[in-house]
Amino acid sequence: MAEASASIDVSSPTALKVATAKQKKDAADQAFKLGNTKDALKSYHEALMYLIGLDKNALQSIGMVATPPADATAGSKEKERTEVDDIIEKIYANMSACHLKNQNWKRAQETADKALAKNEKNYKAMYRKAKALGEQGFCDKAVKILEDLKSKNPTDTALADQEISRLRVIDNEREKAHKHKLKGFLNKADKKGAFLSDGLAPSSSVGSAFIEEVV
Repeated sequence: MAEASASIDVSSPTALKVATAKQKKDAADQAFKLGNTKDALKSYHEALMYLIGLDKNALQSIGMVATPPADATAGSKEKERTEVDDIIEKIYANMSACHLKNQNWKRAQETADKALAKNEKNYKAMYRKAKALGEQGFCDKAVKILEDLKSKNPTDTALADQEISRLRVIDNEREKAHKHKLKGFLNKADKKGAFLSDGLAPSSSVGSAFIEEVV
């Protein structure tokens, strides 16, 4: 630990924060590779605490000058970015991967969105957002993102198509389950109506089942 601390430039508070954040991110990356998503998320969060809100003038003073994205075209309106922006983008994308592994779909979507807010061309974040949306039942939205991913980054076509196929199978199963549940609900409602039309009170078992189905 002492060796790691010795490598940090403490001549500037900003440089110290950036260096510490990089160390936290590296620790998180290693934890993720070992399958320890809990520690990974903790270290990613700590890294963000050092990076978010850093003054751009202070970053320039330590040599982190804002520049256009490497793939920006002439006349592009894309925002200039610093190395800190790049690190934050990667952290959010990696956090999304952690949340996917934990099956925390909502947080996976949110962190992927934050990565995409930094860089809309982060194709890993696009894929992870689509996967998270699909798992929450928003299959149409997920497929739309995956189709967009295919058009923007053709090398991911096979992966995107595989996920689209998987989501359509899941969506079909959900639709079947919904129809089956609806059919059962209507059958029970019909039975209750038959009892009432005959002038008979429904038995307690029918009433109980009907109430549970509504809930």
